Amino acid sequence: MGVQGLMRRDRSDGCFDLTKNSTIRNSARLQVRAFGKRGMPRLPSQNPAPILIFEVRCDFFDPKTRRDKEGLFHMTFFKRQGLSVWVCGLLASVTAVTAQAQSYPQRPIKAIVPYAAGGFSDQASRIIAEAMSRNLGQNIVIENRAGGGGRIGSEAITKMAPDGYQLLMTTNGTKTYMAVVEKALSYDPVNDFTPISLVGKYGLLMVVNPAVPAKTLPEFLAYARDPKNKGKINYATSGMGSGLHFAGELFNAMGKVDMVHVPYKGSGPGMQDVLAGVCQVIFDGAAKPQIDAGKVRLLGTTSSVRDPRYPDMPTLSEGGLPGYDLTYWVGIFGPKGLPPEIQARLNASVKTALADPDVQRKLNGMGMTLVGSTPEQLVQEIRSETAKLRQIAASIPGGVN
Repeated sequence: MGVQGLMRRDRSDGCFDLTKNSTIRNSARLQVRAFGKRGMPRLPSQNPAPILIFEVRCDFFDPKTRRDKEGLFHMTFFKRQGLSVWVCGLLASVTAVTAQAQSYPQRPIKAIVPYAAGGFSDQASRIIAEAMSRNLGQNIVIENRAGGGGRIGSEAITKMAPDGYQLLMTTNGTKTYMAVVEKALSYDPVNDFTPISLVGKYGLLMVVNPAVPAKTLPEFLAYARDPKNKGKINYATSGMGSGLHFAGELFNAMGKVDMVHVPYKGSGPGMQDVLAGVCQVIFDGAAKPQIDAGKVRLLGTTSSVRDPRYPDMPTLSEGGLPGYDLTYWVGIFGPKGLPPEIQARLNASVKTALADPDVQRKLNGMGMTLVGSTPEQLVQEIRSETAKLRQIAASIPGGVN
């Protein structure tokens, strides 16, 4: 959508034309000024001579750099081009940008979850996607694109068209934890995305395989510190640099133990190997079914407040690691350059979904505190949390790599 199809060329007057596939992004800021034969901006020699020039100042999306830019464009019309057709086409294209947002969505929406199916983020994303589908009138289809602790799916969304039909439902593991852990992250957690809403926050549950001879956190710390068990305790995570990885390394540092990190493509596959005894420990927000079935044993929670599902279970900070406090969240994003009207439509959809009693029951039952933030609040959360995590990482000997 938008004003398209004009060939780009260098301009001696400091202006430039739209490339073939560039798109006007913000019609609300579009300013058009027409010039007759007098008062025209100085342009390179033209043959035949132009009879009218439109000067347009607006935001546009550049497909080569995949970035929004603000620019001044000169659209030059010649006698042979049919001026009335061009003018009508320009006005129709600008109008189409607004019309697109008003009629959105017109087809199903794909939402990438950058983790394997079965984990906490996957379960929570499916609940919110189903509720949003109802109020949007179009299905939101979950696509699990796992790998790299979430970076593969997150990077994929940055290369997709910002039309509202491709979204990212992810945790702060790909936004804040990975930004601290990764030395050369392939995307900017804030600037390469359009924020939509922070859905809700939760703490992780530290659980162990029942074969581990420890029923409390102090007993586990004593067991893990025993020289006979060095190198024998594996902890599963959703990938290198993920929030679960950060949780395990902070536990190692504060508990003065040496658990071995084993990364998976999501917490779901990691939990399967804990159940099988391949790994002994996992930090997982979705472990309630396994805990209640007696398949794993709960030792504590990562956040500073007790999990409402297990009010009698001390936090890790209360149980033996004073000051241990890590909170996680699920948020929704679009590719960079998403039109503001569509961003607002999706944000309103999230808030409507979270007001649904059935959604509240399901997500609260997973231990999530619902938020439904504005886009601006989501960006602030990312920035403030990243700064906090950098301080924590600096306190860990050797860092988290």
